[in-house]
Amino acid sequence: MKVGLKLAPQHVSIDDLHYVWRVAEDAGFDHLWDFDHFNPIVGELGGPVFEGWTLLAAMAECTKRVRIGCMVTGNTYRHPAVLAKMAVTIDHLSGGRLEFGIGAGWAEAEHRMLGLEFYTTGRRIRRLREAVQVCKALWTQPEATFEGRYYRLDRALAEPKPVQKPHPPVWIGGGGEQLTLRVVAEEADAWNYTGPPPEAGHKAEVLDRHCADIGRDPASVRRTIQMRYDGDVEGTLRTTEAMAALGFADVIYTVKVDEGRRLADEVAEKILPRVRTF
Repeated sequence: MKVGLKLAPQHVSIDDLHYVWRVAEDAGFDHLWDFDHFNPIVGELGGPVFEGWTLLAAMAECTKRVRIGCMVTGNTYRHPAVLAKMAVTIDHLSGGRLEFGIGAGWAEAEHRMLGLEFYTTGRRIRRLREAVQVCKALWTQPEATFEGRYYRLDRALAEPKPVQKPHPPVWIGGGGEQLTLRVVAEEADAWNYTGPPPEAGHKAEVLDRHCADIGRDPASVRRTIQMRYDGDVEGTLRTTEAMAALGFADVIYTVKVDEGRRLADEVAEKILPRVRTF
């Protein structure tokens, strides 16, 4: 399995983030993540939180080897053409180490406070599909024209193109069986899920069926899992091994923000070496 480390940039200091980034780089993690929210999603809603994509630029400069990404970007916060340009910038800053994580968005309170349209669940997911298509067009075409229900491009110019060809790997997060997993089957290089093994295994079977419906090899979608690490080494390893047996190829350990430094060190010392044997 490939192993990632994540410290959400909420209720933490920049020094805390720098510490965890160095752990990920020096200990040999495969990828390193933050998140995309304008308010904390745990604790006080009015607490401190740093912007995820701006942090990715700092992560690109602070590391040399580990791959970096946002797990996951809320599509409704930005026009996809803006997001595509941000992603290209990070891909160049990192020397081609960006993993492009995106989801439909779910934090209704953030939308309400900022006057952003929240839409229905179905509309958010359909917008996600079009947004990924817009990003891919801007990343790969000399002039991108797109006529969708929600987004439109008219011979759009977008240079430079990403370092990675044809584009950074697209990770889509979520587990909605009718719409989200269909979009994963259609557009994603990797699928990210958060949930226990039996539930994750069921969702993977649903994804397989969507892939079959559109004629895609299910094995071409990398299965990835995100789990919170709170200090239970053996329990975390048992769950990780169960996920590996279900075909999940990557695990991302999210460390609690109030103990981020200690738990990051613990994952590096007690979990990472054993997961490498799965």
